[in-house]
Amino acid sequence: MTESLVLEQRVIPGTTISVSPLGLGTVKIGRDQQVKYPEGFTIPDDNTVLRLLDLCQSRGINLLDTAPAYGSSEQRLGKLLGHRRKDWVICAKVGEEFERGQSRFDFSPKHIRLSVERSLKRLKTDYLDIMLVHSSGDDVAIIHHSGCLETLAALKKEGLVRATGMSTKTVEGGILALQSSDIGMVTYNLNDQGEKPVLDYARQHQKGILVKKALASGHVCLTGQDPVFESMRLVFSHPAVSSAVIGTINPMHLESNINAYLTACASNP
Repeated sequence: MTESLVLEQRVIPGTTISVSPLGLGTVKIGRDQQVKYPEGFTIPDDNTVLRLLDLCQSRGINLLDTAPAYGSSEQRLGKLLGHRRKDWVICAKVGEEFERGQSRFDFSPKHIRLSVERSLKRLKTDYLDIMLVHSSGDDVAIIHHSGCLETLAALKKEGLVRATGMSTKTVEGGILALQSSDIGMVTYNLNDQGEKPVLDYARQHQKGILVKKALASGHVCLTGQDPVFESMRLVFSHPAVSSAVIGTINPMHLESNINAYLTACASNP
């Protein structure tokens, strides 16, 4: 039975970081404004989040994805993880802030350093496993003119960050970011495979790939087919993918996603 199986971790290429093939996205534990999901939701209380984290651990999920733009996500994780911090791989971000219902972006070296130091305090840790630039969409200009990746590289040398990268929105930006960092985060799903060249580049150059919106934020519609299974089969058919981040606060959805992944992997040649 797939319900009893624990996900096997894999090392992200070019790093020493081992992650589960599925990660837990945590925007829904900290923010319910200006989010692009087909159905509304209520931010869960601490006990509900703890049960979700326990379920993740019981099934082998060790990757948590968070960001300053995810409302109170970082603060809540810092409080709830407690002594279990070392059991998790935390992927955090810099560059985007969400204040008074609006996003704003700051990719300056000063803000990048301030943001990393703030995330360390919020998450109650002395290191962050993965730190990604949270792009506004103007990937190439950000990389060329802000110094954000160079600042993250310096923070990595200081031991505050284990791996660096960028969550991008363009093919050119995704490849450019990987040329001077460790990991890329890209959109790749049944509705949108436009960033596949970034995955191909990562595979060729031993770089890590995390997939965002693997289930198209719940907007996939396939007549007569299981969209979750088909999504998992597509995403993990590409050998560059280390992990796909799934943003759910529903334990049943999490279980079904895990089982769909296991079934998809068994069906992939």
